[in-house]
Amino acid sequence: MQDLTSEILELVRLTSTDLPPDVEAALREATQAEEPGSAARNALDTILMNVELSRRNSTPICQDTGTPIFFVRYPEGWSTRQLRAQIENAVAEATRKAYLRPNAVDSLSGKNSGNNLGDDHFPTVHFEEVEGEALTIELILKGGGCENVGAQYSLPNAALGAGRDLAGVRKVVLDAVHKAQGQGCAPGILGVAVGGDRGTSYLASKEALLRRLDQPSDDPELAELEQRLTQEANQLEIGPMGFGGKTTVLATKMTSLHRLPASFFVTISYMCWAYRRRKMTLRNGQVSYE
Repeated sequence: MQDLTSEILELVRLTSTDLPPDVEAALREATQAEEPGSAARNALDTILMNVELSRRNSTPICQDTGTPIFFVRYPEGWSTRQLRAQIENAVAEATRKAYLRPNAVDSLSGKNSGNNLGDDHFPTVHFEEVEGEALTIELILKGGGCENVGAQYSLPNAALGAGRDLAGVRKVVLDAVHKAQGQGCAPGILGVAVGGDRGTSYLASKEALLRRLDQPSDDPELAELEQRLTQEANQLEIGPMGFGGKTTVLATKMTSLHRLPASFFVTISYMCWAYRRRKMTLRNGQVSYE
């Protein structure tokens, strides 16, 4: 089995220091929509300066380099045990090189491991065996501030008048955005999962964040609601970093799962403007990044 430690290290470096082109383009478009001299415009200008400096100097985009969340889709015959070891070695080396800040803290003792390695869930790695010969590893670096304002609702929700339908989903998603205010480091990106159980719904809401900003849901109803939620969230005028303005959310990404009749969960994973996600593909012995 091929040792991909150095290639995974490069994936971590790119994710931490080089914002994806679609996200940067959306931030630049948002900047032009804000009034010159406004707090919102100044915040976005500062963000874009930071994006450029981070890329040029290969330094983290944000001081909170987040929880590394890997989604690994591997061909038949690969060892997930060896893949996990390579990922962990790459994460430890990325921490040593300061692409990642040491973030793994023991919840009972409060001790920091110093290398971003903890138990079997830090870093988080999700494995899926797939057909074909290509191996893909997708990485999200999820900061603590935006993770803190994620939310899960159980419908119906009488307080919000939200029933078990897409109209109810719309109400609770907008409620989550309103409650987040500037604490999630807006402008944010919403990953929304409808259905599932409590655990699978949270996982699916994060997987939705792997999609590009210009990639709507394959489901026409969800694609329409994605666009509407983004528009209506921006009408809340929370704005960049909560300073007010026209851009609170850059995009909404939705997915749906089967559920038990007794349950109807809606889960929102809020991603900050530092939308750090990258993909590595190994095909025919060659590695590419996007």
